[in-house]
Amino acid sequence: MKKQIALSILALFLTIGFVSAQDQRGPRLTVEERVKAVDEKLADFKLDKDKQAKTDSVFTAYYTTMQKEREAMMSGGATPDREAMRSKMLKLNIDRDEQLKQIFTDEQFKKWKDDIEPALRPQRPNRQQ
Repeated sequence: MKKQIALSILALFLTIGFVSAQDQRGPRLTVEERVKAVDEKLADFKLDKDKQAKTDSVFTAYYTTMQKEREAMMSGGATPDREAMRSKMLKLNIDRDEQLKQIFTDEQFKKWKDDIEPALRPQRPNRQQ
């Protein structure tokens, strides 16, 4: 009898664990963690201290604004308007890129757009339903 109860409890916990694991996307990175990740990707650029500080400033402002926009869109309780959110994020990307063009060389900016930026986008797991 004790064995059956123990197995039932174990099965219950395993089931709860699998269901909750499928629903979680993991914790969001902080602004500082995101900027650090960008810095690691930009290490090959060998930016001087001034350019590094400017780059960090651009990305800190970008990720902070992005986080505030996301929180504002999600705080309404209803399903957020994906098109409005997409439009705002696109504008943020354009503004960020205009600032980066002032810091990076043409070659560095091309590498940023072609290689680094796509690598920083969060990858969604392939869901099958």
